[in-house]
Amino acid sequence: MDTEQQPRVVKSEQEWRQQLTPEEYAVLREAGTERPWTGEYTDTKKIGVYECRACGAELFRSDTKFESHCGWPSFWGPLAGDAIVEREDRTLGMRRVEVLCANCHSHLGHVFEGEGYDTPTDQRYCINSISLRLVSDDD
Repeated sequence: MDTEQQPRVVKSEQEWRQQLTPEEYAVLREAGTERPWTGEYTDTKKIGVYECRACGAELFRSDTKFESHCGWPSFWGPLAGDAIVEREDRTLGMRRVEVLCANCHSHLGHVFEGEGYDTPTDQRYCINSISLRLVSDDD
C-alpha cells in the first residue's frame, strides 16, 4: 500500500466544498459511503472510462466492472497501477483497505480480496458511484 504519495491536485477544504455538492463532499473528502443500491452506476452497463468526480483523473474502465451484487459498482482492477492509492483503514472496528484517487486523494471506496469472484485478480474494488463520473464511449 502506497500512503506516502502526495496528491497532484491540492485544494483547501473550502475550495472542495465550493466545487462538490454536500453529498459528494461527504464521500469524497470525508470518506463517507453512499447507501447501497442507490448509486447511479451500480447497474450501469455503458462502455467507457470512470473518472474521479473530484478531479477528473481516469480511474477504471468499464471492461473491468463486474456484477458483485453488493450494492455498489465493483471493478476487478484500476485503469493503471498509479491511478489509485491504497491505505489501511481501521475505522468501524474493521481492518480494510481504503481506495483513494492518486491524483487528488479523494475517497473512492475499499478493495477486498479472496471473496471468490471469478475475476482475473480476485479483487473487488467496491467504489461509491458518487465518487465517479462515467465518460461513455458514446459521448
